[in-house]
Amino acid sequence: MEHIYPSYYNDFHCIAGRCPDSCCREWDVQVDEDTAANYRSLEGPLGDALRSAMYEEDGDTYLGHNQEGRCPLWQPDGLCRVQCTLGHDALSQVCQEFPRIKQDYGPFIEHDLEMSCPEAARIMLSSKEWSLTTSATEEPGEPECDEELMALLQRTRPVALSLMADTRFSMGERLSILLMYSYHIQAQIDGAEETPFDPAAALEEARGFAGAGDFPALLDTFRNLEILTDRWKNLLDNPHAAPSWFDCLRQLSQYGIYRYYYQAVSDYDLVCRIKFIVTYCIMAAFLCGDDFASQVNCIQLFSKEIENDSENMDALLDGAYTCPGLTDSNLLGLLLQ
Repeated sequence: MEHIYPSYYNDFHCIAGRCPDSCCREWDVQVDEDTAANYRSLEGPLGDALRSAMYEEDGDTYLGHNQEGRCPLWQPDGLCRVQCTLGHDALSQVCQEFPRIKQDYGPFIEHDLEMSCPEAARIMLSSKEWSLTTSATEEPGEPECDEELMALLQRTRPVALSLMADTRFSMGERLSILLMYSYHIQAQIDGAEETPFDPAAALEEARGFAGAGDFPALLDTFRNLEILTDRWKNLLDNPHAAPSWFDCLRQLSQYGIYRYYYQAVSDYDLVCRIKFIVTYCIMAAFLCGDDFASQVNCIQLFSKEIENDSENMDALLDGAYTCPGLTDSNLLGLLLQ
């Protein structure tokens, strides 16, 4: 079996008490069965604290958060009481792995970091050179998807990644070309013959589809989703008058392509995922500040509110073709205004 890693993957190390956010802040943390059983059997004050914080919902166990939005086991120094007392291995599986994630496609597994972790976001958005490395293990890997479709996605994802690094075009133009490319590949997914793709011609076609660009309509799409924090609401309420196509949007778009492109193998829909990536970048361009630190904070918060909320993600993917703010005309208008 092959394991694929982005070049920044091994650069991540948790900064613990120096973290400006927390991986257990404003989230209820899922606890796997073995860890939950261990917590229930613990004696003493720590066991009492864990049991009082745990609850069950739909057959799963969670650690709830307190009125301050913190896990009850979070300490004022920013460290976890469980880890400090019992060690790393006593943490639940989610806590041990975050922000590392993996997607198993059968013959290969892709590894990545969650943009919702501030330190991971900083590393990913500052990575100027973007590449993938592969290692092999003796684990058996069986295809778990349409092999022909996966082969098409594997042939075309490098093209999508390269489009975002093409400095002949502005960032808004690159994202427009990416959206047009997704329709080009979607046609092949739907049975059309493979044909060459011309970025310059695609851009001219995109200009013909572009509308006036209504950012308030796009904002309304996000205001109608679940909002986790006041910080996110404040950002949505105070966008910039015009987008700022800052440099690290290239890294953000490539992260999105790497993470979501192959997921089209599950439902044969590439366009909705590329529209999400394009929308992600547009929102960042209108909501983030001019300095890199503000951009990291804003993008990390977007990820926490949207990428880590399955209902919000489903709503955006499902609404890619029906939501007024997510129409091709509106997105292209915002990109090319």
